[in-house]
Amino acid sequence: MRAVTSSPSSPEPPVPASVDVVLPCLDEAAALPWVLRRIPPGWRALVVDNGSTDGSDRVARELGATVVHEARRGFGAACHAGLSVATADIVCFCDCDASLDPADLVPFVHEVRTGAADLVLGRRRPRGRGAWPLHARAGNVALARLLRRRTGLRLRDLGPLRAARREELLALDLTDRRSGYPLQMVVRAADAGWRVTEHDVPYTPRTGASKVTGTWRGTFQAVRDMNQVLQEPAAREGVAS
Repeated sequence: MRAVTSSPSSPEPPVPASVDVVLPCLDEAAALPWVLRRIPPGWRALVVDNGSTDGSDRVARELGATVVHEARRGFGAACHAGLSVATADIVCFCDCDASLDPADLVPFVHEVRTGAADLVLGRRRPRGRGAWPLHARAGNVALARLLRRRTGLRLRDLGPLRAARREELLALDLTDRRSGYPLQMVVRAADAGWRVTEHDVPYTPRTGASKVTGTWRGTFQAVRDMNQVLQEPAAREGVAS
C-alpha cells in the first residue's frame, strides 16, 4: 500500500524545508499539539498516520503539519512511509507521544550537516516516574550488547530520536516494517561503515498508552522483530558507504 500525502492549503508554493521530521502516529491526538509546537522553525513535520481513530490526522493538519497516510500497520511501515515522501537533505525521526522533544534534534542535524557523523541517535535519559518501564529498559540494555557483538558499535540505547541524510538512508534499503526498523537502520548503517554517535536526551512519560513497551504482547513482538534483524548477514552487497 502506497503512502498518500496531504498538506495544509496555501496560496503560494511552500518553501522547501531544510529538515524533514518523520513522526509515526497512531492515536496521538492528545500529544500532537505539544510535539508540533516543538518542531524547530523552518523544519517540516511529516505526521504519518498509521490508522488512527481519534482524529490525529485532522489535528496534525490543523496545526500545519504535512500528513502522510500509511494503511499498513507497523512502526517501521510508518517510519519508512515518511522517509519515502521526505524531500529535505536531512531527515529526522521522533516519536509522536510527547516523550521526546523534537527540538533536541537541532544539534543532531548540525552534526550530520557538518560531516561529524552520518547517523546521530538520542540516548534516552528518563525524567519522571514511569518514563521508561524497567522491563523495557532491561531489554534495551541486552539489545545494545547484542548489537555491539554484531557490529562493534558501542551504543547504550537504540532510541527513536535520530537524524541522517535522506539519500543515504534510502540507500540502506531498509525492509523491516515493524518494531525492528530502528535497529535495522543502525545495523545496516554500521555494515556500510557509517559514523554513528549518540547523545543524551530527556525522556519523559508519554501521553497516552504505549503500543509496544506498555504491553507484554507488544514487547514480545518487538523482541522477535529485532532478533530477526540481528540474524542478517554482516556483509551486504550494494549498500552505500
